[in-house]
Amino acid sequence: MVTTSTTILRMTRHFDVNAEKLFDAWLNSDMIRKWLFTMETTNKVTKNDPRVGGTWEIIDHRGGKDYRAIGEYLEIVPPTKLVFTFRMPQFNDLEDRISVEIRPHEKGCDMEFSQVIVVPHDEGWTSEDINKALKEYQDGSEQGWDLMFRGLKQLVETGKINYPS
Repeated sequence: MVTTSTTILRMTRHFDVNAEKLFDAWLNSDMIRKWLFTMETTNKVTKNDPRVGGTWEIIDHRGGKDYRAIGEYLEIVPPTKLVFTFRMPQFNDLEDRISVEIRPHEKGCDMEFSQVIVVPHDEGWTSEDINKALKEYQDGSEQGWDLMFRGLKQLVETGKINYPS
């Protein structure tokens, strides 16, 4: 059995669209293949069964390698809440839990995102090693989600993403 620790990443973003449009971007296959763990130009596979118990899969091809992200929908409450699992089986069998809450208001909506990140330990790690790994996983995840959320914002607000060159 693998020893693990967890850390929680929390992020909030504002979108100048209604909650329904933002919620749809999390579940609509044509939308997620453009921003969720992938880009339209590098996406090889997008499979999505957006119902509680349904699964999703994305395969992104970068740098000559395929990266596969998969998960299962645990809770879907349109247009305000989405909870699902996330894992990348090519790296390990550990599963993160992601929660997205969308709060509509008069000028668009706010999205509150949280991810419970499961971090594996190497044998013999000290508490210092664990704390370092938790910070690295948190920082790396935050950087990745920030890039994805920038693309998501462009997609829902303008209909397209200006991918970095």
